Amino acid sequence: MKKPELLAPAGDFEKLRTAIHYGADAVYLGDSRFSLRGKAGNFEPEELKEAISYAHARNKKAYVTANIFPHNTDLKQMEEYIGFLKDAMPDAVILSDPGFFMMFKKSAPEIATHVSTQANITNSEAARFWENLGAKRLVLSRELTIDEIKEIRSKVKIELEVFVHGSICISYSGRCYISSFLASRSANRGECTNSCRWNYTLMEEKRQGEHFPVFEDDRGTYIMSSKDLCMIEHLHLLIDAGIDSFKIEGRMKGINYVAGVVKTYSEAVDSLGNGKYAVNPRWLRELSMFSSRGYTTGMFFGKQPDNDYNFDGESYRMSHELVGIILEIKDGIAKVELRNRLDMGDAIEYLSPGLEEKLFALESMKDADGMDITTARNENIVFMPVPVGVRPNDLIRRAKNFRRASSYSG
Repeated sequence: MKKPELLAPAGDFEKLRTAIHYGADAVYLGDSRFSLRGKAGNFEPEELKEAISYAHARNKKAYVTANIFPHNTDLKQMEEYIGFLKDAMPDAVILSDPGFFMMFKKSAPEIATHVSTQANITNSEAARFWENLGAKRLVLSRELTIDEIKEIRSKVKIELEVFVHGSICISYSGRCYISSFLASRSANRGECTNSCRWNYTLMEEKRQGEHFPVFEDDRGTYIMSSKDLCMIEHLHLLIDAGIDSFKIEGRMKGINYVAGVVKTYSEAVDSLGNGKYAVNPRWLRELSMFSSRGYTTGMFFGKQPDNDYNFDGESYRMSHELVGIILEIKDGIAKVELRNRLDMGDAIEYLSPGLEEKLFALESMKDADGMDITTARNENIVFMPVPVGVRPNDLIRRAKNFRRASSYSG
């Protein structure tokens, strides 16, 4: 099997560094003005240029999203932005609008164009249309089955990309109007409020104040909120279907999510070339550690039972929380930026290769002045011993319902 590209979300610079650190081959990132994730941290122009250079210095690729559905008022800004990107030189731009596509082909033909999933490419003729226009890659619609992907693959030579993990919009490949009507924020212009994931009840017009669940559930219902996509167990089938790039959703997610998902899928992708694909049970446990709405394989295997799609509304599932980030290590002592409270005796885990699922008791901790401390809080800088194998930029996590236990050790 050929090794596909692993493409990770970079909602801001910290997420970009995290994705590359944990094994992404490429990242996708954007400017709020033209990106469908306008509420992510995103990048100002000069920061975007720096981010692209950061990726290239590590032999990674950087794709810039410009996939909004633009209005006339956006065109002049895009002309200026194209000039900027010609200097910044990303490896590709991700587009959904034919107008933007032609503007790039005319003014910046040296920048490769990827056609976004928002373009709804669901058949081989549409794929050939974009191939003939000069696109380098197609991000296929989320509504395709594996058999349909195989048919498209047989008709075009262009690169093909699919989402393999993350949130699924209830609308057709993300073309949503709910946010516009309920919150006056257009999802198609990068301002999605995730309103399909809100909790809805039914109220009859003449019985004001009486709310009825659509299903038998006293919490209400999440009828428009899908479970999250997870194809970790079926990557070999996507390779057989001719997919060149595996994409992870999540520019709005935190670094705990980015690190865990990218690390897990990186290991899975690396194993694809070792003959028969075998799923490591640890990967499934790892993917349960951070926030999700439960998992589904989406449309890849055709229509699934309703329970395989619908989020049950209980809560976002997450077994572990982020504690801190390793900034640097010297003589076995790590400088750590905390993202949560940390106390002596806490049982913690390091998201480091070879240390997965091992618990370590925090036995000593010093503040920035070198004084011994027993507790520290979010954003504090602390110094603490770490086991062999921990690297700068690794994350520290712990179980959400952890118990203090000095008996834990590596």
